[in-house]
Amino acid sequence: MPAADKPAEKKRRPSVFSDPNPTPNSLFGEILDWMLAPLLLVWPISIAATHHVADRIADQAYDHVLAEHVVRIVRELHQTPEGVVVSLPPSAAAPVPEDEADRQYFQVAVAGGEVIAGFAEIPPLRGGDETAPGAIHFRNGNLLGEPVRIAYQLLPSPSDARPLLVQAAETRKQRKALSSRIISGVLLPQFAIIPLAVVLVWLGLSRGLRPLGRLRQRILDRRPDDLSPLNLRNVPEELQPIVAAFNDMMMRLRGNLEAQQRFISAAAHQLKTPLTGLKTQIELALQEKDCAQLPDYLKRIASGVDRAAHLTYQLLQLARVEASHENPAQQKEWVELGELAREVTMQQVPSALAKNIDIGFEAAAMPMKILGVPLLLREMIGNLVDNAIKYTPAGGSVTVRLRAGEEWIIEVEDSGIGIDAADRERIFDRFYRVLGTTVEGSGLGLAIAREIAELHDARIEVTSSAFERGSLFRITFPVA
Repeated sequence: MPAADKPAEKKRRPSVFSDPNPTPNSLFGEILDWMLAPLLLVWPISIAATHHVADRIADQAYDHVLAEHVVRIVRELHQTPEGVVVSLPPSAAAPVPEDEADRQYFQVAVAGGEVIAGFAEIPPLRGGDETAPGAIHFRNGNLLGEPVRIAYQLLPSPSDARPLLVQAAETRKQRKALSSRIISGVLLPQFAIIPLAVVLVWLGLSRGLRPLGRLRQRILDRRPDDLSPLNLRNVPEELQPIVAAFNDMMMRLRGNLEAQQRFISAAAHQLKTPLTGLKTQIELALQEKDCAQLPDYLKRIASGVDRAAHLTYQLLQLARVEASHENPAQQKEWVELGELAREVTMQQVPSALAKNIDIGFEAAAMPMKILGVPLLLREMIGNLVDNAIKYTPAGGSVTVRLRAGEEWIIEVEDSGIGIDAADRERIFDRFYRVLGTTVEGSGLGLAIAREIAELHDARIEVTSSAFERGSLFRITFPVA
């Protein structure tokens, strides 16, 4: 196949969630470390334990023979009027090679006193040695610079208050040789078993972690627009919580994307209407030959520009509120609701006076402080007051009221056209406008107000006002 006809190699798509500078953190390596680290820690302990057990086995094997030497010496002891006589050959008084490796030494003495027969350099009893008469005991010592194993027995002496001490000492060369053979027989196979165990652990982990690789590949093979949940079939039990959390994240992401798409579609439709009207008015103005009509067209164009600018502003405010939802702590500070509401009300006074509307402000009996975003709170209260002025006929009244109690409450009450009970829930939806009203608007003001209230853990509701007609919007904040 020519090079030009070869299919392009599939490039791995970088994940939007991936860290551009990831810290190396291998699950495989971590599990392997936790499995091998105890093994490497236990192995020296095993060697020490094996050495100790081998020494005890070697001592048990040779202690029996050494005890027999003590028994033979005891049999050769005779009591005479002159004292104790030991019938030992002359060679027993000096170290004589019992075999090619070790030497035996013998001694008969008065405990804590003079040596009666045998090798005088055998060390006497020390504090802490067993002194029970009649039994054969064993201890370790040094003789002529060599480590020795000593078997001894205490016998009552008829002529002395002190007992007789019979000792037989033997060098440890054969014991060490036997111990070394035992250790070699035990440890040498471990040098082959441990590397084999490491290889088997490596292979087992590689096979055990294959589901992670398959799951990763399933995610990489998905299309960028595929936000459907992953199938839990054939997913190991340990990975199912991760896959379930991933599916939950995908469902929330899909919901957010769908909401954004609906918002963009509705925003584009809402912007299209004033822009189309502007284009129509401009085309008519260009075709108009009577200069006296041009001011009227310009007024209509200016009104359309104002509507488009207002809609654009509210869309930007809505985007700002949604961004604040992603980071609730963004720009939050302590805000005194009374001062903020008073400032917003004062800013709306010119609009109210222009329509001959009586606008009032009722402060709370105490400061009402919350932790919030001042810019967004000002926007929320401003939207409610602006709507109240828009939908209140000339000669009506608008009141901004604050009440402090178990909860902080802000009320905006008007004597306007009112809202039917069937529409009171839907008026907080984006781009929803009550039918039958001639007031211009984008349908975003109350939606923005609700988003800001939720951001501050508050609730917003609408009821009928105390006037003959009209509405009362109430925002309730938890007390900080």
